[in-house]
Amino acid sequence: MKSLTSAAETLTGIEETGGVIAVTRALRLLEAFGVNDAHLTLAELSRRTGLHKTTALRIARTLASDHYLVQKDDGSWRLGRAAGWLGACYQATFDVHDVVEPVLRELTVQTGESASFYVREGNQRTCLARVDGPRTIRHHVRVGIGLPLDLGAPGRVILAFSGEPGEPYESIRQRGYHLSLGEREPEVSSVSAPVFGMQWRLLGSVCISGPTSRLTEARLLELSQTVIQAANQLSYALAGSRKPAPRTDSAATWHP
Repeated sequence: MKSLTSAAETLTGIEETGGVIAVTRALRLLEAFGVNDAHLTLAELSRRTGLHKTTALRIARTLASDHYLVQKDDGSWRLGRAAGWLGACYQATFDVHDVVEPVLRELTVQTGESASFYVREGNQRTCLARVDGPRTIRHHVRVGIGLPLDLGAPGRVILAFSGEPGEPYESIRQRGYHLSLGEREPEVSSVSAPVFGMQWRLLGSVCISGPTSRLTEARLLELSQTVIQAANQLSYALAGSRKPAPRTDSAATWHP
């Protein structure tokens, strides 16, 4: 039998985990909107959130009173200026390094190798962030340096998920990762996976690299899933989604 305190907390909307149910539901309603949703009907909001229509309507009206939602003349709902202000504040204060570097650091701990994040700039890939591995003998890349797209695993991955036709890019899209042994530098090996943002927009690629004597093909294959997990974690963080990023090891789930 619940205590009087527990019963009171339930009645006031406080979950056992310490969260406030009403707040959680309000956030769920706001998160129902996507970048392609200019407006949503009450029925669609209810479907996407799993909330009963009457509950969704009550929360929507409360959010509208503080300008987080706006009800249109046809009864549908859209995000309001208060929601836009929060987004603008986030964009103004967001530092990609605050998100990327912790993931790279953890990847280095897990693999014992240097980890990097590359983005495309024209016909090159640029190292945006990097965490060096703990080993004395390791692969060195300077942050900000531009490197070829068609040499090395990170560049090949960027080309593949940018829609480059033919091989090896079809196979890379099918696997969801790519490994290279001595392709750009004779004694350097790497394995890389793509990082996506909202609506499957390619942001770049994450990779680990090191000497071929240590990173053999068998070792790279062994570490490939760890790199994919790190890439998915970055996709999740950079997209600002509460849901994990879709798996990238199947071509059927990627849309150019």
